[in-house]
Amino acid sequence: MAPAEAGVVTVAVWNVEHNGHDKNGADHRRHRAYDVLAEYRPDLVFRQELTHAHLDGSRALYEEANRLGLWPFMAPGTPESPNPTGVLLSTDLFQVDAYYTHATGGWHPICNPLVRLKDPEGRPSEKALSLASVHLCSYDPATRAREAKRLVTLGAPGRTALFGGDMNSYPHRADEESVPLPDWSDPGLSDAAHFEHRTVERDGQRVSDTVPDQILAGGRQVFVEAGHYAATRLAQPRALEATANLWRKDQGRRRRIDRLYFSPALAPALLSLEVMADEDVAEVSDHALQIARFDRARMFSALSTAAAVEGALR
Repeated sequence: MAPAEAGVVTVAVWNVEHNGHDKNGADHRRHRAYDVLAEYRPDLVFRQELTHAHLDGSRALYEEANRLGLWPFMAPGTPESPNPTGVLLSTDLFQVDAYYTHATGGWHPICNPLVRLKDPEGRPSEKALSLASVHLCSYDPATRAREAKRLVTLGAPGRTALFGGDMNSYPHRADEESVPLPDWSDPGLSDAAHFEHRTVERDGQRVSDTVPDQILAGGRQVFVEAGHYAATRLAQPRALEATANLWRKDQGRRRRIDRLYFSPALAPALLSLEVMADEDVAEVSDHALQIARFDRARMFSALSTAAAVEGALR
């Protein structure tokens, strides 16, 4: 295992398909996922599809947490989807103030711990940081838009947030992306249900759903989308690499549907964003693993002011 980087907060975002459980009952992928994550020594993990992790006293949840040396939080599953979201975090770096879940209409509730970042002496930041793992609805654009609107509340005046997950939709700045939006006339996109799930009607035509990203990071920009910021402001074009689907062939080429967002005050702290889709990752899940790194001192500074830093992106 590589040593942790001093002065750096390492954040992982990963949808591990059905928490590594195969249809035949095998769960070797789940244990392989722990090994892959542990190599990056994350301080904070936004996880999606913690399938069956609540069983037997949440044994699988604590197993993952113990393997990574982190403390876990998990939103409940629902009758519609037994694949909850979760957040795992370092209590050496974060003081937990509270924990919330947000129901979003029957799909995946948002897992939302409220924390304070500690300085090297263990003193908590003046401002709290709202963390959230999200998994937007896979089948209904209207539900995704409602879920995105719910997330906007985490960025209300006086609040600072950092969240990530599977957005099941596309970035809204298509002309600045290295991975284009789907061409729905492409015969390789043979999954008809996928077309219905991932498109919206606009001006009488069906187009790719970019609404959640527009809500979160467009307009007056409540949040910054980490991949776009890393590519355009930090000269890291590979931050825009596709994240899914690593397995299926009937949904066209891979797209960038897993993303990380944060309040503008945290932008000066972002050091890098990497998309990991190597053989080890693809063995575990149909989604790539994202690793973001933040400067701890700059993040602490952003959380130590009486109000959010204005003009951080100017």
